[in-house]
Amino acid sequence: MTTRLAYEADLVPILGSTFQPTGFPDLGAATFTRFEDGQDVPALLVESVQSMANRLEATAWDEPGNQPVPAMNGLPWIRVVRDSTGEFLTSSRLEAHRLASPFVHASTVDGKPVFDLIGERLGLAKDTPLNRSAMAAAIAGLDPFCLIHGVFFAHKAWWGQPKFPRALSSVIEAHHVERADSGGRKSDRVRHQISDDTEGTSEGYGSVPFARTEWTAKHIRASFVLDTELLHSYGLPAPTTDLLETIALWEIRSLLSGGLRLRTACDLDLDGDVRARRNSPPLPALDHLTAKITELVPHCADMLGSGEPLTVHWTGKGKKK
Repeated sequence: MTTRLAYEADLVPILGSTFQPTGFPDLGAATFTRFEDGQDVPALLVESVQSMANRLEATAWDEPGNQPVPAMNGLPWIRVVRDSTGEFLTSSRLEAHRLASPFVHASTVDGKPVFDLIGERLGLAKDTPLNRSAMAAAIAGLDPFCLIHGVFFAHKAWWGQPKFPRALSSVIEAHHVERADSGGRKSDRVRHQISDDTEGTSEGYGSVPFARTEWTAKHIRASFVLDTELLHSYGLPAPTTDLLETIALWEIRSLLSGGLRLRTACDLDLDGDVRARRNSPPLPALDHLTAKITELVPHCADMLGSGEPLTVHWTGKGKKK
């Protein structure tokens, strides 16, 4: 059995030759040295693993509709609404901690705390071993995307604090990079001069020069790895495991098919075909993956239940446990 499915794709800037990478406070651009054939190669992190996880998940979400895209019909998720108005607030697909988000677990459903519901579904109890297969099945019934992208039930009141690592990982790197320094000037066509008795640049007035650093690269590459061994280790029924793998591949193909506008000055396009690595099969077309998901969902009814979202109510008054 193949333990990993690995793919990579070359990317190029759509506008010009430069791009803006991800940046971090007190660090800026994340540069590093890559080693190729014994040579030091200057490299750069364009998009981090954690950011790529968010972008992959986002492919399956309809932002204007506040619901999953049609291709994901029949898959359960948790819909969080504001208790006072019933308006949509967030969901287990949008929150950074997914099912472990406070907006999820601090809500109630039919008057019952979701925190307790999750603990019961996962079988968490004092002096009781964690049953990973049973927990994985329970997670699949709440939101199967948590098994693809990971979830950590870190709250101390959840016995054992179970953690499910992400099965799908991705990163975008640039190799053989060079800085492209430039600048500009924000001009004020009305207030030409700042004096002591006028409001200044801190209030948005005046003309302000600025420096800007972008980058060029010989290669920009997106890499994807799906840990199929991890998904199989949960002991779920074969159709459910197959469904999880197919959803992950659908996200990869959807992300690469839809364009990569990562930031204002980082708009990337696919350059050539997606390449399979580690003896992985070719990445299927999006239509094929969509059809397979639709075909598999009915065979996973025992795991997924009705496939309808569980609507929970958030009051903002949750108590610390």
